[in-house]
Amino acid sequence: MQERKDERSLGELFADLARDMGVLVRQEVRLATTEVTGKATRAGKQLGLLVAGGAIAYAGFLALLATIIIGLGQLGLPWWLAALIVGVVVTGVGAVLIQQARTALMRTDLMPQQTVDTLKEDVEWAKTQTQ
Repeated sequence: MQERKDERSLGELFADLARDMGVLVRQEVRLATTEVTGKATRAGKQLGLLVAGGAIAYAGFLALLATIIIGLGQLGLPWWLAALIVGVVVTGVGAVLIQQARTALMRTDLMPQQTVDTLKEDVEWAKTQTQ
């Protein structure tokens, strides 16, 4: 088996390495930008739908609450007590929903994982190039 002899000087080898590293860094930045932009776009669309749906559902929910308060008042409860009971129940349900949403948001991974993985590979590649 013959060894391939590289005729380039040490300066040329370092210049090639610097050029390759520059290209690699630019590619990694482009990948990270693409990955984060894609995730942010998807999250933004879903957030818009969530806000629109929430506003519509909120209007209907208020009408239902008013109906329940009126119904309890018609059954003989004082109006203030009917409103208090409905308010306490609704606040409790709201607190549970807020906690669930908060937990789900904390689990959302916005880290550009593909970029992190390729950066680790790039570090290994750079180590082998300088040996």
